[in-house]
This record gives sequence, structure tokens and C-alpha cells, in this order.
Amino acid sequence: MRRITILGATGSIGQSTLDLIRRAPGDYAVVALTGGQNIAQLARDACELRAEVAVTADPARLNDLRAALDGSGVRAAAGEAALIEAATMPADWIMSAIVGVAGLAPGLAALGQGTTLALANKESLVTAGPLMLATAAAHGARILPVDSEHSAIFQALVGEDRAAVERVVITASGGAFRDRPLAELAHVTVAEASKHPNWDMGQRITIDSASMFNKALEIIEAKEFFDLESDCIEVLVHPQSTVHALVGFNDGAMMAHVGAPDMRHAIGYALNWPHRRALPVARLDLAAIGTLDFAHPDPARYPALALARQVMAAGGHSGAIFNAAKERALDHFISGHINFTAMSTLVARALNEIGGDTSGEITLESVGRWDHLTRQHIDRLVAA
Repeated sequence: MRRITILGATGSIGQSTLDLIRRAPGDYAVVALTGGQNIAQLARDACELRAEVAVTADPARLNDLRAALDGSGVRAAAGEAALIEAATMPADWIMSAIVGVAGLAPGLAALGQGTTLALANKESLVTAGPLMLATAAAHGARILPVDSEHSAIFQALVGEDRAAVERVVITASGGAFRDRPLAELAHVTVAEASKHPNWDMGQRITIDSASMFNKALEIIEAKEFFDLESDCIEVLVHPQSTVHALVGFNDGAMMAHVGAPDMRHAIGYALNWPHRRALPVARLDLAAIGTLDFAHPDPARYPALALARQVMAAGGHSGAIFNAAKERALDHFISGHINFTAMSTLVARALNEIGGDTSGEITLESVGRWDHLTRQHIDRLVAA
């Protein structure tokens, strides 16, 4: 029986992971589940699956969690130290699905015990790719990608000579405003931006999809995880969201990963790797789909993509600056302080105004410093 921990169990990725675990209850023992404010969901899942510990990231909610777990035998804990402890409890497979840069420290802690880390937290590689990969290598740990695009690339490379890879193509749905006139983008609402045409995801990543900041993060993530040059990574808008990525080789051939837009495919692949196992995802009827469309993204509609190229060219801690600026700008959009298009403007200003010399060793502490500095800078720009 494999011991499983899920960091970020109450989010969409965590819940999809739990769905797969419930379908094979004799195969898994749940060690730890962590979450944020959804105490009721965290407690229900921890009790049902008999987790050893349930952790909320918010220390102020510890008493609520204890009350919800009363009599279950599940230990309650809260706060950053408790998250790190959960990540270091002996486990065979750990899902890293905490949203944002907050997932970096627990992910690093998990790698430190030499386990398999299923990585859905793209910010970890964006802000500290070299550190994540070096930590995994030093402790004999393995990182398996869970982003649908990176899982698709990973699968397309099975059995292939990496030296023969010429390019990878990451697809994007185009988000909620793919066909909205450019002049209207400054006036779209948070509610409109929170509705994805194809995927069922949380609010923040859905808005990031509309702005294509999620794809910008994924370009950087692909560079780090697969050791690719920036000019080898392409993005195409693919409205059907059935082709998740393609890998092009030096003989002109391309391998495409095609499947329904369901995150349980990528999660299940990582959960069962190196084997495949039957999954409860829809089987595509290509004849019914009929046509698969692809187009180059409009730079004016999606300026985040060019900012990602800027980050890759700059290197160093520019990924930490980019991610912190993106996260804080998104906070301000959701709060109604700025409009939709101002997010990319703020991120560009942060990169240009504080992203001078970002060299130096990337550590958890250095990422934290740049993250804090950048968030303060964004707040000042919004307040001005």
C-alpha cells in the first residue's frame, strides 16, 4: 500500500487527486492532507480517508479544524511549520498542489525526503527551478509534472532521444476572452474572467488563463523542467483543448498528446507512473469533434507571453519577480482596484523597475526576499 500526502487537498487538483484515490481504496494510505480556508472540506476528506494529520495553512482556523475533526482520530495542525512537517512525513508519493509561491517551501521539504513529488505548483519551477531540480538530485527524489501541458510533453518524450528534440508546442485555450474585442478587455469583470470555456479550475488560475499568465508561467516551467532554450518553446491557441502539447523532432516528426480536458488524466499518469492504469476520463470521439483549430496568439491580447520571454532571457531571480508581480496584480484585480489589462502593465513595470541585477544563488530565502520586495512595489504602483 502506497503512502500518499496531498498538499493543497481542497483545491481543484487536490479534489481530483482524491477522486482517483477513492476509486482504489485498497491501494493507498493517506498520510497528510493540507488546505486553506475550506475547513469543512478538509475535515470531511481527512476523516473519510483516515489521514494521520490534517493541516490548515491559516493558524487562526486551527480551533475550527480541531472541532471538525473531534473524535475522528485525525490530528489537527496549522501554520507554515505544520505544512513543512506534513511535507516531510514519510510518504511514497506527494502531490504539490498548493496555489502560488506558497507551495515552494513545502515542495522543497518533500523533495528533501527523497520521495516522488507530483508537481502541480508551477510557481515552484518558475521562481526556483534550479533549486528544485538540484534538491531532487541531491536526495534521489523524482519530480513528475502534473500540469496537463508538461505531463503531455513528458509522455511524448517516453522512449525518445532528448537530443533529437527540436521544439515543443504548448497549447492554450485562449481563455474567456479569446474572441472579445481588444477595446473591451479593460472593462471585463472578475465574474466574466472567472469562467473558463473548457476547464473546471479555481478562480485564480481561470483568470490567469484569460490573461494567459498561466501560459507564461508554463513556458518558463517547461524551460526549467525539460532544460529547453526559450526559442524552442512555442505557444498555439487551440480552442478545443484536446491537444495538450506537441513535441517536434529533428526528422520533422511531431508527437502530440491528445485527450479530453480533464486534469485527472495528468494526475493519474503521475499517480501510476511508470505504468498506465484505467482512468475515469472521457474517451474522445474525433469524428464528432471534426476539426481541431490552431492559431498563433495575438501579442496585443496576451502580453504576458512576451514578458515570459523577457524573464527567460534575464534568468536569475527574474522568475520570482515575475511570479510575485503576477500574483499581487491578480489580487488587486480580484479586489477591484485595477482593471483586467492593468495586470500585465504592472508586471512589466515590476520587471523593468526592480529587475536589474537579479543574479546570485537561488535559495528559499532569496526567493522570499525578491517576492516580498516585488509585492511591495506592486502595492505602491497601485496606490500611486
